[in-house]
Amino acid sequence: MSLIPSFFRGRRNNTFDLWDPFQDFPFTGGDLSVPGETASYASTRIDWKETPEAHVFKADLPGVKKEEVKVEVEEGRTLQISGDRWVEKEEKNDKWHRVERSSGKFMRRFRLPENVKVDEVKAAMENGVLTVTVPKAEVKKPDVKSIDISG
Repeated sequence: MSLIPSFFRGRRNNTFDLWDPFQDFPFTGGDLSVPGETASYASTRIDWKETPEAHVFKADLPGVKKEEVKVEVEEGRTLQISGDRWVEKEEKNDKWHRVERSSGKFMRRFRLPENVKVDEVKAAMENGVLTVTVPKAEVKKPDVKSIDISG
């Protein structure tokens, strides 16, 4: 029994908690090479909907300030949303019962369709929800020319 608290680093004491053997496993390769960041990248949930006027992205970022979030359009049509979530400072006398909120860097990328106006992208943060609006370009209808049939 003395080994169990070392697995949980003294942060969990609930006997009904399930131990995750991959919790701090150091995944390698790509941007996910730093241990502990994998969960942060994976847990950033983003909805993408298309309206007649625009593509709208909504990300739940509770506790993240707008100064800690970056919204960029890379290489013409790749929307990138990234930032940092900071963990609370631990006091020496604190006794943690459960830690479920993720912390660290997060990043998501989306390939935008060709019919968007990347110069008019807008972003707003309200009540922990980031909304990115990418307006659509008007689809130019092809000119149709009637041809008279002789004969």
